[in-house]
Amino acid sequence: MSMPTPPGWYPDPHQPSAERWWDGAAWTEHRRTPEPAQVAPVHQGFGPPQDTTSVMPVTSSRGGGRAKLVALGVAGVVLAAAIVTGAVALTKDGGDPRGGPPAPSTPAESSPTPTRSETKSASPTTDPDPDTLVDDLNGITLPVPEGWEKDDDSFGGGATIQTPDIVDCPGDSGLCREGTVTSSAVTGTDETDPKVVARGDIKDAADAAYDKDKLDNQPYGGITGHEKVKEGQVAVAGRSGYFVRWRVHTAKGDGGYVQSLAFASSVGSESMVIVRFNVGAGDDAPPVSVLDEITDGIRSVDDSATGGGVGDDVGPTP
Repeated sequence: MSMPTPPGWYPDPHQPSAERWWDGAAWTEHRRTPEPAQVAPVHQGFGPPQDTTSVMPVTSSRGGGRAKLVALGVAGVVLAAAIVTGAVALTKDGGDPRGGPPAPSTPAESSPTPTRSETKSASPTTDPDPDTLVDDLNGITLPVPEGWEKDDDSFGGGATIQTPDIVDCPGDSGLCREGTVTSSAVTGTDETDPKVVARGDIKDAADAAYDKDKLDNQPYGGITGHEKVKEGQVAVAGRSGYFVRWRVHTAKGDGGYVQSLAFASSVGSESMVIVRFNVGAGDDAPPVSVLDEITDGIRSVDDSATGGGVGDDVGPTP
């Protein structure tokens, strides 16, 4: 009865030029290239491993250098033959490094097992400016208020900042946020008057925030009414813009505030930009003043210090 082979590195029965880890019961998928400076003993059947490092004795003192070279060459041949013999023995006996019962075979994988250096995760990249969200598409930057965050998953027509906490919606099942601000390019119209664009967008902004979502659910039970809080001209990123703000009432929950802000981009074809705001009206929601804070902090990507320019003397009106 053969003794169990101890765990260790042994010649791979399927790839003799490599070593494979035997865990004491079966081959694992861990392989390595044998270190050239160390020769692993070759086990053949039972008994102690053969000594493959002996050098043939040199009996003549004449021609000593040549004799040593011949001896080393013969030793190398013996070593190579022992390795091949061991590999053949391992292949024939089913995989046990010492000729024991056949080891269970495992299907070959399409790629080698990653090394430790390959599986080490890269260090997360630090945001160089966590207080500013850059919307390259529309040529603006938006300030990120204290306690808010950038939405790293936003893509497509613009960019989003939002409150980090999500809560259960008061209406249909789902999760809601107390505040979001999203910038996007105005499409579907050739209108260039910020006042017309903002007034035309405010209802859509209210519906998107507090009526039906993309799954046709009503997170707040639907909108029951609204009232205009204020509207007027305002300087935005060096351009004259216009905003409209509503207080929205919902069937369930506290409702909230929505705002549509329109202005022309200062880059490219200077297309119109719309920024939609919404914050809840509950006690745990951000203050409504955050809408003015974000509006005042919008800048052009070409000039982060510009808050005025065209419309520099224009301010919000009731």
